[in-house]
Amino acid sequence: MNWWNDFVTQFQFVFIESERYKLIMEGLGTTLVITLFAVLIGIILGTLVASIRSTYDKNKEELQKRKSIGYYALAIANTICKVYLTVIRGTPAVVQLMIAYFIIFASSTNAVQVAIFAFGINSGAYVAEIIRAGIMSVDNGQFEAGRSLGFTYVQTMIYVVIPQVVKNVLPALCNEFIVLIKETSIAGYIGITDLTKAGDLIRGRTYTAFFPLLGVAAIYLVLVMILTYLVGKLERRLRVNER
Repeated sequence: MNWWNDFVTQFQFVFIESERYKLIMEGLGTTLVITLFAVLIGIILGTLVASIRSTYDKNKEELQKRKSIGYYALAIANTICKVYLTVIRGTPAVVQLMIAYFIIFASSTNAVQVAIFAFGINSGAYVAEIIRAGIMSVDNGQFEAGRSLGFTYVQTMIYVVIPQVVKNVLPALCNEFIVLIKETSIAGYIGITDLTKAGDLIRGRTYTAFFPLLGVAAIYLVLVMILTYLVGKLERRLRVNER
C-alpha cells in the first residue's frame, strides 16, 4: 500500500495544496469558451464561403454566357474564398494565432477574444469544405425540382437543399468541434491560461510533470470520449430516420 499512499500524497501536493486545482478548472472553462465561440464563427463563415463556392461551381457555365455584373462579382468573391481556404488550410494554426495576436490585434488587451477570432477563422476554412461537399453531393435534380416549383435559386437552397445538407454534414461538423477542442491547446502561446497552460503552470510550481500533464491529458480524453459518444448517437439517429 506504500505506492497508494505515495500516489495520494503526490496528488494532494500537486492539485490540492494552494488550491492549484482551481487553475485546471479555470483553464478548462477558458478552453470550452474559446472552442464554443470559435465553432459558431466557423459555422457562420464556413456556410458563407461554401455557399459562394458552390453557387459559382453550379452556375458558372450559365453565368458565363450572360457576362453580367453578377457573374463578375461572384467570380471575384469565389477567388477571394479560394485564397482564404488555401492560406488558412496551408499554414499552421499556431502561426495564425500568433499573427492574429502580435500583428493584426497587436493593440488588443483581450487575448481570449483574439484566440476566438483566430480559431474561428481557422475552423471556418474546414467547415466551408465540409458544407460545400454536402451541397455538391445533392443531386442536381433536387435543384431542378425546386426551380420547377417556381422557387428562386436562393429559395431552392433554403427550402430544398440546405435541409438535406444539414443532415449529411452534421456528424462531420460535430467532429470538427472535437478537433477544435484539442487544437485550442496552443492558446498558451499568446499567454492564455487554457487547460494545457494551466497544467504547465502547475508543473512549473511543483517541479513535477507526471500528475499535471497526465491530468490535463485525462481531461481532454474524457471530453473527447463524451463528445464522440454523443456524435455516435446522433449518427445512429440520423440513420434510423433515413429508413
